Amino acid sequence: MATSAGKPPAEACYMLIHPSLDVETPNLQILKRNLERGTDDIKVEALQQIISGTVQGENYDQLLMHVIRFVMPTRNKALKKLLLFYWEVCPKYAADGTLKQETILICNALRNDLQHPNEYIRGATLRFLCKLREAEIIEPLIGPTRECLEHRHAYVRKNAVIAVAAIYRCLPHLIPDAPELISSFLAAEADMTCRRNALAMLTASAPAAAVHWLKENAQLVAGFDELLQLAVIDLIRRCARDFAAEKTLFVRCIFELLGASASAVKYEAATSLVGLTANPAAVKAAAACYISLAAKESDNNVKIIVLERLDQLRTRHEGILDDLVMDLLRVLSTPDLDVRRKALAIVMKLASRRNVNDVIAMLRKELTKTVTSAGDHQQDKASEYRLLLIQTIHTCAGEFPEVAADVVDLFLDSISEFGASSATDAIIFVREVAEKFPALRQNIIKHLVRSFLDFKTGKVIRGALWILGEYAESGDEIRDVWTKLREAIGELPLLAAEQRELEAAKESGDKSPQEPAATASVPASRRVLPDGTYATESAMTAVASAAIKLDSKPPLRAVLLHSDFFTGTVLASTLAKLVLRFARLEGESDEQLNSLRAEAVLIMAGVIRIGQSTFVSNTIDEDSYDRVLACIRALEYMDEDADVLTGAFISDTQSAFARLVKGEAKREREEKKLHSKETAVQVDDAIGFRLVAKKPAGDADSSIERDIELATGEAEGRAAVSKLDTVVQLTGFSDAVYAEAYVCVNQYDILLDIMVVNQTSTMLRNLSIEFSTVGDLKLVEKPASYTLAPYSFSSVKASIKVSSTETGLIFGNIVYDGPGVNDNHCIVLNDIRVDIMEYIRPARCDETQFHAMWTEFEWENKVNMSTTKEAAENLDLRAYLKHIMDATNMACLTPENALAGDCGFLSANLYARSIFGEDALANISIEKPTDSSPITGHIRIRAKTQGIALNLGDKISAAKVALPE
Repeated sequence: MATSAGKPPAEACYMLIHPSLDVETPNLQILKRNLERGTDDIKVEALQQIISGTVQGENYDQLLMHVIRFVMPTRNKALKKLLLFYWEVCPKYAADGTLKQETILICNALRNDLQHPNEYIRGATLRFLCKLREAEIIEPLIGPTRECLEHRHAYVRKNAVIAVAAIYRCLPHLIPDAPELISSFLAAEADMTCRRNALAMLTASAPAAAVHWLKENAQLVAGFDELLQLAVIDLIRRCARDFAAEKTLFVRCIFELLGASASAVKYEAATSLVGLTANPAAVKAAAACYISLAAKESDNNVKIIVLERLDQLRTRHEGILDDLVMDLLRVLSTPDLDVRRKALAIVMKLASRRNVNDVIAMLRKELTKTVTSAGDHQQDKASEYRLLLIQTIHTCAGEFPEVAADVVDLFLDSISEFGASSATDAIIFVREVAEKFPALRQNIIKHLVRSFLDFKTGKVIRGALWILGEYAESGDEIRDVWTKLREAIGELPLLAAEQRELEAAKESGDKSPQEPAATASVPASRRVLPDGTYATESAMTAVASAAIKLDSKPPLRAVLLHSDFFTGTVLASTLAKLVLRFARLEGESDEQLNSLRAEAVLIMAGVIRIGQSTFVSNTIDEDSYDRVLACIRALEYMDEDADVLTGAFISDTQSAFARLVKGEAKREREEKKLHSKETAVQVDDAIGFRLVAKKPAGDADSSIERDIELATGEAEGRAAVSKLDTVVQLTGFSDAVYAEAYVCVNQYDILLDIMVVNQTSTMLRNLSIEFSTVGDLKLVEKPASYTLAPYSFSSVKASIKVSSTETGLIFGNIVYDGPGVNDNHCIVLNDIRVDIMEYIRPARCDETQFHAMWTEFEWENKVNMSTTKEAAENLDLRAYLKHIMDATNMACLTPENALAGDCGFLSANLYARSIFGEDALANISIEKPTDSSPITGHIRIRAKTQGIALNLGDKISAAKVALPE
């Protein structure tokens, strides 16, 4: 807060009261009358108005004597408390900078209150002394304050300690023996709260005395009250560096506090312990304490904070916490999904070859619980948790191949009981394992054949069909697969079987929901009659619909009748692969090959005929039709073009998937290497000894420094950046008042540090800066008004809270009074724009999550892309994609091998996440047919909120103009 010119620099205000806009400000005469003749209630209201007006800048100097005369003698406790607030804000200095004579009366009243028989009045007065900075007022009160240290009531004593600490901190010459006084008090005191205040005072003012007290009471630390234990931890954190010889004492005390009953004490003790020593035993003890807190605490926010601390501890001490992974799995008993997600992420980082089997066994039990969980209201949460477990097991098996076989058996045995998303993720994992581990393919084929009839969703069936078509190689495997597929399809031909079932239903007179006859209405149309009037024409037509019960039908037939013709194309491709692979086997009869070939063509033709019939709600699309027809023609010409067809259907598809798996594994290795800590050192690197390193003067605890850096936004590397990069000029150089602001964006807060310069030769009174915001921005505190001397400058700070990822706008003006009575001036400030890119961070998600969010999000913004020939002359599509990614802070989800090559067209998916948890999706489709052609295309952005979609679109539009050279 800026200080007013002409006022003592020691003057400070501890209150900020928001003015009531609907209450009229009373004049001096009314306030005087209320103070003189009013009752206690009227005086309370009047004094409240005086305090509020004084804080807001109103001049009530004339009321000081009225308050002293008519309010100070009262015995009303509410009035006495308000009176202390008034002494805090009332003007105590005259125009020449000296204390007013009336303060003698104030001092006398405070002295009487310090000797009052009521302990509440004594305590409130002692708390008020902590806010005084005038030595002339405090000096006569030192004696009564010291006497309060021996008062019979603990409430008075604890406030007396706080008052002595505040006086010694600001005016040490008034009470030079304060450390010795408080040391004696601490040795004789029995009340825990008083002892806590005394220890805090010694920690800040006389750390040697505080450490000496701790040495004498080290055996009693475990039995202290929670507040006193926290004070002991604070003492150890502050004094650990300066009193290195007492490190053993400090570590022993912290170890005892790890077993305290209070959760706050255990958390602070664990945090302090890892700051004191890097001994593996101490690190494990701190981690075990964190895990215990995460498992036992009921507040989910506390659980997440503790798990964050545990993750930071794991990062600094790699390999030490691996033995605690099974204890960490106890946190999974909490019902909150975010806590479970965070715990599983840490479990994956702690998993090693020594404990991976135990981890998989525990996750298997959790997965079984989700499958057997009862109650419909728990199904949604259970399905989300099940998907999270499957993804974790998937990742774990990918990093540790030795457990892949057990995981495959687990998934294939339970996949029929999973939900759609969980089953899809499970079948994707099985497909990757089949590619990475050829030795497991035979076992996977057997499991899939045994469980195929239990698959119900199209995605799972498609994944199983692809695996069976790619990896069923022997004759026996192909025959087993073929038999199971025939069983899953049902009676052939497909269309004829459905028609026979329909006719049988008609003959039996069944008019149940299986009745195919249904009426459909043609949309009404408007007609113009010969006389010029309008008429509406509508018609009802009978449509033969296959409204049949599909639950009792085989799974493949049911999927086709649900109009899922994408699954039909995968079925046709699988049948073609099986026939082509069977034809390459030696020792198989031509008769059996021809039988499989004919049956495959019959099934494919049935898929097309079903898609063109009235038994489905939607007819087959052109792409699916062409794909199935291509498979039929491949089997027709397989004798003439066997090598070409084998390469297209078998070799190319398998190699393409192999490249995809290898590319994904390479990307994960590079990302892990990017985030991993480099431990290798060169042979000629200098060795640093921490114990003999030179410490700067006043070096504080590293954890405290880190907290301060994070709170102020000066984190790693930020302090080295010049503040000039983020300075915004608010007024012109020719204005009477020049102002510029340094804008510091720190996560959810924006700090404006404004420098105001008076460029005139006159004093500017009541100068204030008024801000307003547009968007999800909220002004936390209003800058106070002050007086600015000629050609002087001042610094004003304002804090703004950000609540969402939207481009915000901060505008306002400077208002001040000139030398005249009614000389008011106003200067409009330049706008300050808050960039959305400050809150957007690149992130990653899998393909399933991306498509699920793409379907869910309702806000879409489409930006057309077009460059000039000159700009695109030396710019390829990959470089343009990189330019868009840099401009939007988005990560590319499309694998590198999918973007490789030069075909004149590029399509990729982009993803980012804000610090508020908002997701942003984008799909870019651009083309450049020739080297001299411009780059054209579009980008589609989707988000859950409108603001982020529009703002990202604006960023992309701006990036189109600012193309790289």
